Amino acid sequence: SGQAVTRIDRARRLVHAADGTVARYDRLLLALGSTPYVPDIPGAHLDGVMTYRTIEDVRAMHALPAGARAVIIGGGLLGLEAANALRVLDCDSEVIEFAPRLMPLQIDDGGGEALRRLIEALGVTVRVGTATKEIGGDERVRTMVFADDSHTDVDVVIFATGVRPRDELARNAGLSMGERGGVIVDDSCLTDDPAIHAIGEVACI
Repeated sequence: SGQAVTRIDRARRLVHAADGTVARYDRLLLALGSTPYVPDIPGAHLDGVMTYRTIEDVRAMHALPAGARAVIIGGGLLGLEAANALRVLDCDSEVIEFAPRLMPLQIDDGGGEALRRLIEALGVTVRVGTATKEIGGDERVRTMVFADDSHTDVDVVIFATGVRPRDELARNAGLSMGERGGVIVDDSCLTDDPAIHAIGEVACI
């Protein structure tokens, strides 16, 4: 129907949509995807704070004026991709990573240091082992304050800190959930309900 699903009635095998439509199922496949994760940092609601996930996010980046000062929170693959895109757009970009090296889940200390040298050679500033305390500004972002109370002036802050599964619908339906979210499935992507499968970023093995 093009309407968002609001509820799953597992007992009667019904799916309820926002427009009042009710559909019966024999088998249900959950492919709910994910949403960008934005840490609970003061100031994260300010204008000029964005994520790097969708085509709309990319369009917003393309609309930034040359010379804009951008901070990317997250030194994983997505954050480094965003930093390079901003560099190509003639923006000043700085990557902030809480871990002691870039791409901490993929490479070791030596690889992280080599990667850092390569990224900095492109003209991107890198800070590792750095926690963000708050994002400052009135209605629009103006500064980034770090845990050691140092700060930097910014025009835009981009979160590239991973994703979280869109599992609210499944959670409300009482399906078993992973410790960090997502619907628990077996090797055949079956949930603990024999009539419901889950695939993609909402599935947790």
